[in-house]
Amino acid sequence: MPGTEGIPCLLMRGGTSKGALFLASDLPADPAERDDLLLRIMGSPDPRQVDGLGGAHPLTSKVAVISPSPDAGADVDYLFLQVAVDTALVSSRQNCGNILAAVGPFAVERGLVQPADGQTEVRIRMLNTGSMATARFATPGGVVDYDGGPAAGGAVAIDGVPGTAAAIRLNFEGTAGSSTGALFPTGHVMDRADGVDLTCVDNGMPTVLMRAADLGVAGDEAPADLEANAGLAQRLAGLRLAAADLMGMGDVSAATVPKLVLLAPPREGGAIATRSFLPVRVHTSIGVLGALTVAAGVLAEGSVGHDLGVLPSPGEPFRVEHPSGHFDVEVSIEATPDGYTVTRSTALRTARKIFDGRVFPRP
Repeated sequence: MPGTEGIPCLLMRGGTSKGALFLASDLPADPAERDDLLLRIMGSPDPRQVDGLGGAHPLTSKVAVISPSPDAGADVDYLFLQVAVDTALVSSRQNCGNILAAVGPFAVERGLVQPADGQTEVRIRMLNTGSMATARFATPGGVVDYDGGPAAGGAVAIDGVPGTAAAIRLNFEGTAGSSTGALFPTGHVMDRADGVDLTCVDNGMPTVLMRAADLGVAGDEAPADLEANAGLAQRLAGLRLAAADLMGMGDVSAATVPKLVLLAPPREGGAIATRSFLPVRVHTSIGVLGALTVAAGVLAEGSVGHDLGVLPSPGEPFRVEHPSGHFDVEVSIEATPDGYTVTRSTALRTARKIFDGRVFPRP
C-alpha cells in the first residue's frame, strides 16, 4: 500500500514554481484514483497544506506526471496537474511552462533519456495540449548540472528565484500550444465584455488580456494589494466567465483557466508591465506560457496591449515586466489570411533538484 511503502517522488523547482514529479508508472492509471492520491500527497484541501508537500500557494502546489512517449517525435510525455490548495480539485486543463523546465532533468534522473557528455536535448510532448517542446541543458559527464558550471555556460539568474542556476532553454515548435485550438480563440484580437476591452489569446496558456487602467488600477501594485481589492476581484470574476464563454471554453467556474493579465505601460525598460491572476491569487512573477502568451497578444496589431507596449526591435527579446522583475522571451508572429500564426516561441529558465525520495500520503 502507498501509505506504508511510500511513492517515489522528485521534488523540484522549475522556473518560478515548485512541484512534485512522478513517473506515471508509480501512480494509479485511473485518473480519479490518481487525483485522490495526489490531493493526499500535496495536503489538499487545506489553506496551509500542512499535512502534505504543497506550499500553500498555487505556484508551489503543482505535479508533473512523466512517462516514455510512444510518439516517435518525442522522448517523454508530460502531464501537468494543478492541485488546488484549499479545495479538493486537480486540474489538467492547462500546461505549466515553469514545471516544464524540470521535466528534461527529471527524465535524465529517472533513466528515461540517455544524457550526452556536454549538452542534452529532451523532446517533450505536453499531454495537456498535445504540443511539443525541446529542453536543452548541461549534462557534463552525463550528469545534470543544476548549478551552472562551465559546460552550462555559467550560472544565470531569473527574477523571482533567489540565487543562480544552470540555464535550461525551452524551444517550442512555433506556437507553445493552444488548449483552445487557436491563438485568438474568439477569432478577433479585440473583444468587449461588461464595458471592458479584452484580448483573448492562447499561446500555450488561455489568457484574457485587459488594460489595468480600465479596471481602475495602475498595474504596478504589489500582488497582496491586488488580492485585497474585493471590488476588483468581483469584477474580474465576472469578466473571466464572460471571456471564457467568448473563447468557447464553457463553464470555467471551477477551472484554473483562463488566466487574467492586467497590462500597463512598462516602467523598467521592458515591453509591457503585467499583473497575472491565477485566476484569484496574483502571480509573484509570471509563468513561462503566460509570458509567451502575453507577448503574442501584445505583438498583434489592434490588441488591448499593442499601443501600451514598447515593442522590441526585430531580433531583440520581448521583456515582460512582472512584480519581481522581468522575464525575457522570444516570440514572433506573422499575419495570415485567417489572422495570426506564431512562428517562434522560446524561453530561458532554470531548475533545481530539491529532494529525491519517497512520499507518504495521508490516509
